[in-house]
Amino acid sequence: MPATPNSFSVLSHPSLDQSGGGTLSSPVTRPVPLVESTDLLRGSKTVGIMHNGSLYRLQATKLGKLILTK
Repeated sequence: MPATPNSFSVLSHPSLDQSGGGTLSSPVTRPVPLVESTDLLRGSKTVGIMHNGSLYRLQATKLGKLILTK
């Protein structure tokens, strides 16, 4: 089955492991929601994100990288 541009059958990066250990103990079996950075930034270079009562800043660099800071 071919994948669409915005879907992955399995994302297996340690940062997606929800156990808190930082290591991937078993493959992710359910789809992970995918959000395009352009949808978050909406034409801006920086967007604020509230998370657990703290304000974070997501910033796009000139080289196309993303930086998340608290």
